Amino acid sequence: MLKENLDKVFNEIKNGNNLGEPITLVGATKTISADVINQAVEYGLRVVAENKVQEFREKTDLIVGAKQHFIGHLQTNKVKYLVGKVELIHSVDSLHLAEEIDRVSKNRTVRQNVLVEINVGGELSKSGLTFLNAKEEVQKIIALCPNICVKGLMTMLPNTDDQDYLSSLCKKMRELFDDLKSINADFTYLSMGMSNDYKLAINNGSNMIRLGRTLFGERNYGEKK
Repeated sequence: MLKENLDKVFNEIKNGNNLGEPITLVGATKTISADVINQAVEYGLRVVAENKVQEFREKTDLIVGAKQHFIGHLQTNKVKYLVGKVELIHSVDSLHLAEEIDRVSKNRTVRQNVLVEINVGGELSKSGLTFLNAKEEVQKIIALCPNICVKGLMTMLPNTDDQDYLSSLCKKMRELFDDLKSINADFTYLSMGMSNDYKLAINNGSNMIRLGRTLFGERNYGEKK
């Protein structure tokens, strides 16, 4: 089933997004064993990502042949476990967090790739910069944190069946992404779209999607290793 799931998604994204850009598929591997992750890599998955720092630490050395990202909420006291060890941190949701990543990166003489998380739906239950101030805040992070490289933006869309509303949010994110990309050469990724909304997201400008259930099936939360 894993191979069939992957092949289905690869086929869906082979022509890129609505702008013709290639799409990076990120496998969200929360609760998925390293053996299953490595199987997915054999079937063609090139990027995998964890939600929790502890799980990343347990599995990182066991995964072969894939780039590793971090996509979950990140506390400043756990930054030290990720800097220089993950290809990309998707979830930089404040200047405070960016400054800590910058500090640790400087100490380790590395430049950490990150995405800045935007709370495009203005949901109280979600992290991220408010959309209204996002452009100024992203530029502030870039200016004040020379030891991180902001590669783009990430968002989590609201959980709603209102397709028109979701499309409008995606378009807002894409406009913000393009605006910032025009003044920041490092901007590459708009990470937007998960298992329940990735098709809509790539039809509205996303070029990176984060899929867990669609690839690996329903998660078994009783078994975390």
